[in-house]
Amino acid sequence: MYDPYIESINQLLSIELVQNVLSVLQMTWVIWLPLTLALIFWSLFTKYTRTKFIAETKHVLLEVKVPKDMFKSPLAMELFLNALHQTGGESTWYDRQVLGKVRAWFSLEIASFGGELHFFIWTREGLRPIVEAQLYSQYPGIEIQPAEDYAKKVDYSPKTHSLWGADFVLTKPDPFPIKTYTDFGLDKDPKEEYKIDPITPQLEFLGALKPDNQIWIQFVVRAHKKEPGEKDDPLIKMSEKEIKGIIEKATIKKDDEEKTAVSQKLSKVQQEVITAIERHMAKHNFDVGIRVIYLAPNASFSGGLVPGIIGSFKQYGSANMNGFKPNGWLTDFNYPWQDYKERRKNKVRAEVLDAYRRRSFFWPPYNFNKHIHLSTEELATIYHFPGQVSNTPSFNRILSKKSEAPANLPI
Repeated sequence: MYDPYIESINQLLSIELVQNVLSVLQMTWVIWLPLTLALIFWSLFTKYTRTKFIAETKHVLLEVKVPKDMFKSPLAMELFLNALHQTGGESTWYDRQVLGKVRAWFSLEIASFGGELHFFIWTREGLRPIVEAQLYSQYPGIEIQPAEDYAKKVDYSPKTHSLWGADFVLTKPDPFPIKTYTDFGLDKDPKEEYKIDPITPQLEFLGALKPDNQIWIQFVVRAHKKEPGEKDDPLIKMSEKEIKGIIEKATIKKDDEEKTAVSQKLSKVQQEVITAIERHMAKHNFDVGIRVIYLAPNASFSGGLVPGIIGSFKQYGSANMNGFKPNGWLTDFNYPWQDYKERRKNKVRAEVLDAYRRRSFFWPPYNFNKHIHLSTEELATIYHFPGQVSNTPSFNRILSKKSEAPANLPI
């Protein structure tokens, strides 16, 4: 029941409380104001030093050309990726907060220019010798050459070109692994005619583009590690939680008050999932951002290719494990009145292109989409150099392995 007397008392108490708070703030401003300003300054300073460090760090784009007679399994790529698990450079608070240092990140890229396939690796200039040495150690016959950044060569304008872009995330929580090359038997290194390489359908799709169409796929990666201030690694905690949840589903109920887990009650599928989670947690893990761009002249752009792009990731997924799906970057709207003259869409298109060019995923200005976590085995599955099992005509290969001249040649 409404009582005007009680209501008036409450209003007076509220006014008195506000006045008291303002009075305390006024009397103590010499304490809280400098502290507040100091915190704001420190936050801006750390952002400035980090931005400065990233801007001043030189990067290079390397193109990798694969020989025609290359028979390596994705295990070779997994061994190479172990070398990219670089966690140094930001060990102390002074490095992170004062100098603005961040650990190195890399971009592994597959690009189709009108159906012509190319493999690229974007890295810090200072880490280029390590990248090249590790690649040559696993793939002795390849060629590695600095390349002009294809993403910066494109003069994009909505008046002449259409663009679709998306980031890809996992369909289930990160601890659940995708189907990897071991699930396809490639860890056993079968004969070339018996290989089933999961990357082949994607390469065949990319190799069938029209001459004036382009599709770019980039995997922006950095070594995963426990962040400063974290007591435990969140990824390990998530994995333990998922395994515990699977086991709890396999419990039997004795009575209303007691439940006892029985390992024998785990189904074969549940056992395989737990084994897969534990195997991948035992490997090096990466923070990963997956970004895809489809670009074509307005007259040649085909919206029907978008389901094909999404479908080219389907072979890595399964109902029991994990998979990929597009997320973020709204480059399409359901109704015309949601975006007058496509102004919002064109703005997002320009931003996703800029994000791709910057290889930006973990730091501003394009760190708003959540990255995922993949082990070296998973990452090597979705990015590796195919053997002869992939016969895509537009995949430029070196005719043969290069070898050194014999040592006994006459002078």
